[in-house]
Amino acid sequence: MKGTVFSTVFLLTVAALLMSMFLAISYGAKEITLSTVWTTLINYDPSDTSHQIIHELRLPRVLGAALIGAAFAVAGALMQGVTRNPLADAGILGVNAGATFVVALSFAFFPNLPYSWLMVVSFLGAVMSTVFIFLLGSSTPGGLTPLRLTVAGSVVAALLHSLSSGIAIYFELSQDLAFWYAGGLAGIKWMHLKWLTPVVLLTLLWTPLLGRSISAMALGNDVASNLGIKTKRVQVIAIIVSVILAGVSVSAVGSIGFVGLVIPHMARKLVGVDYRLIVPLSAVMGAVLLVLADLGARMVNPPKELAISVMVAMVGVPFFLYLARRERGSY
Repeated sequence: MKGTVFSTVFLLTVAALLMSMFLAISYGAKEITLSTVWTTLINYDPSDTSHQIIHELRLPRVLGAALIGAAFAVAGALMQGVTRNPLADAGILGVNAGATFVVALSFAFFPNLPYSWLMVVSFLGAVMSTVFIFLLGSSTPGGLTPLRLTVAGSVVAALLHSLSSGIAIYFELSQDLAFWYAGGLAGIKWMHLKWLTPVVLLTLLWTPLLGRSISAMALGNDVASNLGIKTKRVQVIAIIVSVILAGVSVSAVGSIGFVGLVIPHMARKLVGVDYRLIVPLSAVMGAVLLVLADLGARMVNPPKELAISVMVAMVGVPFFLYLARRERGSY
């Protein structure tokens, strides 16, 4: 019965993703018919202006949105599972802030840094901030708890975001960087996807292998250990995977929060507490959310664009407040 429910929900979500991608390619400052979109995909004509817009601008942007939305959502699902913290998210726990800070430094001191290296330094920034947050949260008596992890992440994220803003102001960085910092997919091109796609997809392939172990750990580390699961190793691997996904995503689109917070909860409501089901469903739902958020950011006031982080926050902030209110008695 559970498998049937999951299959139905998953297929419907995939259908929603495909539909949202077609709409995102079709609508914008210049509206293009769905038939033209389909013709471009199967028979690209480089001499046609509409085909050029689709192939060179909208298609890589929409594919990037789907890929990055999946990455942020899965990173959040893994973090919530291994920390047993319903408020865990790459943005809230400061992972995005670490990647953003290092990328801001790179734009200031190494403006011509190749994109492949930008991904590397972004990942290193995410790793450093994650390690620091876990050390800070574990430094007090009683060890690391979900509340301490959230507080430590929030403090470090606020500090790093402030430093990033200071760097951007002091070095008079370009408006493109400012928009990137706020979160945006306008700069995604095929050359970016060439580096981003294999890293994200290969990392996502590891996540189903962690599903059974994380589901057991949700019952408590003692229960998981009795079932033969090496909890420390699973935690380390899950955090590494989350940091990779969040780090490379931030290097491409900037700091976009709340995707990894909202989507895993929605997936859990639909398919239960089995992370073998939550993780793949979160990936597809995260892709849908970011594709639609990017479409909304482009359609609010065309041809100008709203930062995509604003669109996501309109959903994420009320959801975060709801979760915080619901969970405050648990600590």
